Amino acid sequence: MGQPLWFQNRQAVIATMHQKEAVITPLLTEALGCSTVVPPRFNTDTLGTFTREIERQGSQLDAARAKARAALEITGETLAIASEGSFGPHPQLPWVAANSELVLLLDLHHGFEVHATQISLDTNYAQRQVATLDEAVAFADQVLFPSHGLVLSSSAHPDAARVKGIQSWDVLKQVFARMKAMAPTGQVHIETDMRAMHNPSRMQVIHQATEQLIQKLQQTCPVCNTPGFSVIEIIAGLPCQWCSTPTSLPLHEVLGCQRCDHQVTRTPPQGPALADPGSCPVCNP
Repeated sequence: MGQPLWFQNRQAVIATMHQKEAVITPLLTEALGCSTVVPPRFNTDTLGTFTREIERQGSQLDAARAKARAALEITGETLAIASEGSFGPHPQLPWVAANSELVLLLDLHHGFEVHATQISLDTNYAQRQVATLDEAVAFADQVLFPSHGLVLSSSAHPDAARVKGIQSWDVLKQVFARMKAMAPTGQVHIETDMRAMHNPSRMQVIHQATEQLIQKLQQTCPVCNTPGFSVIEIIAGLPCQWCSTPTSLPLHEVLGCQRCDHQVTRTPPQGPALADPGSCPVCNP
């Protein structure tokens, strides 16, 4: 365990308008001993939307920082939690959709931040152009509707008419007819609603990312005792067990402090001593 007194009896502001506190708050209060609050009328959509009306500026980390700082400005607190999701091809399996969730803790009082990222294949992320209600229903069946919400638009254009948060068959049918009548091509754009409160699969990944963040916070710097002493760099080069050629697998990992810049290089504790020849550029070119 780390040092709970860093956060004990403090109030953490959860920078969300999409009910992420439902999974974040129980984990934080138990592990860190802090209470939580959500800013009233807090609008994170100004920083980007999944449905293209507003493009996100910068990276996931940039967006999470912006949310955290905005929440602290509104409330006057010094401790914030923010998360940012991203959806698209998996970095190692580009033919499969993935959900990347970043959760960040920003502590202005102590002057540091820590973030953790969870990448999951457990996502229903998808979108399609459909011309008939039957096609819309078939799509809905494939993406866990109605437990997971849908968005229907008259086109994929950012300025198109759209309805979000659809979670009943009757509403789906009504909205489809309306969007169909407005669609310039006769096709309706249907997509999964990736906002957390309409997507239980995504909410679970946020839960997992928050658990990873807490694990990081429970690792403290051996020099200054700041929470969040964790891996900041992976050094490749694990030698092949047949020919000793360096591979792309991790040879060392670098742990770093977010506050005093102390670093430690070590062999990955869970990694193999040598690389499988299947990963070797010589044995398996």
